[in-house]
Amino acid sequence: MNLADDLKARGLVEHTSADLEKILSTRRTAYLGVDPSADSMQAGNLVVVLMMKRLADAGHKIVLLVGGGTGMIGDPRDSGERSLADVKLVEKNKKALKVQMQRILGTKITVVDNADWLLKVKLVDFLRDIGKHFTVNELIKRDIIKRRLENPDDSISYTEFAYSLLQGYDYYILNKEKGVDLQIGGTDQWTNLLSGVELIRRKLGKEAFTFTIPLVTDAAGKKFGKSEGNAVWLDATKTSPYAFYQFWLNQPDEMVEKYLKFYTFIPVERIEEMMASHKQNPGAREAQETLARTVTEIVHGPAAAATASAAASALFGKEPLSSLPKEARAVVLAEAPSLQITKADLAAGYSVIDALVNSSMTPSKGEARRLVEGKGVSLNGQGIDSVDRKIGKEDFTDGLALLKKGKRDIIVLVLK
Repeated sequence: MNLADDLKARGLVEHTSADLEKILSTRRTAYLGVDPSADSMQAGNLVVVLMMKRLADAGHKIVLLVGGGTGMIGDPRDSGERSLADVKLVEKNKKALKVQMQRILGTKITVVDNADWLLKVKLVDFLRDIGKHFTVNELIKRDIIKRRLENPDDSISYTEFAYSLLQGYDYYILNKEKGVDLQIGGTDQWTNLLSGVELIRRKLGKEAFTFTIPLVTDAAGKKFGKSEGNAVWLDATKTSPYAFYQFWLNQPDEMVEKYLKFYTFIPVERIEEMMASHKQNPGAREAQETLARTVTEIVHGPAAAATASAAASALFGKEPLSSLPKEARAVVLAEAPSLQITKADLAAGYSVIDALVNSSMTPSKGEARRLVEGKGVSLNGQGIDSVDRKIGKEDFTDGLALLKKGKRDIIVLVLK
């Protein structure tokens, strides 16, 4: 399957400035712009970053543009003016993003910074040479600008209004200096991407291309992102590899096929076979495990993915805590909710009921008893059938025991 057909089969292309087969029929030099508003990308951005890898793997050259210049302004958002970014913070974020993208893409890429040319632009020259090719009539029709103009309490400044011109200018400069003839981005950037295509046509008389990737949403229809409050970061210090793994592992059945197609390089035919098998036994959650392991490997590497998988299997699967390697044990202690129990507690007769209440898994001893009587509690994978069940030293392996309420609520008991 060629790249164009593969992207269509995955549902990865929404808007195109020309027929996708035409765009990808020859080797392109493609670029992606990254806004340094944070020192890490997040899961919503990752699908676009992986598109760059798909292009590189197919033989296209790729250029990563870090917006050190445009990042000092920020593109218009649906509501509210952005605060102007601190120059030092933009510089710090820019460096962090370069390192992160190089690691994830795992291939040779050219990294550029639009501050190198935007901060040298003279205003009058820019207005004469670039501004003349954009009409206010056309700009105010763009969705975000139109919405902002329609609300008197949410007006847009000239700074943000002019952002589209700067992005178009970036494409123009890269086309002239590095032969870049393809720009990709999220579908919310569609009109900004077209600005560059049009500017190159008008100024240079050349054909350039663009296409967009659909915005990624969660099961509730909210897009992934910092502003939505549901960001899952690619930086391990912001979202740990275990938490990152758990995010993908916990995806509902209705989203997992889409995410496998968007976020992995598993062939589409294999994904469809996997989903057919998943429908036969959804409780096994093999599709979710494949998604979690594969995406975690892409972002954090095979070792981190294996450790996260081992920790999750011990906490929520069938593997006992005693089987954990040292690295996974450390993850469990760092990530899972826990309750410390002393040897003196055990000697005094510490019960499962006590653990349920002291860990806040149940609000009262009465509720804990009803839960045990309803066969809803297990200790180290063994069902608890007596409200008088005491916890003893023999229940701990290397100082750890696992108390579970239902299938998903857990507490790691730590013997001190």
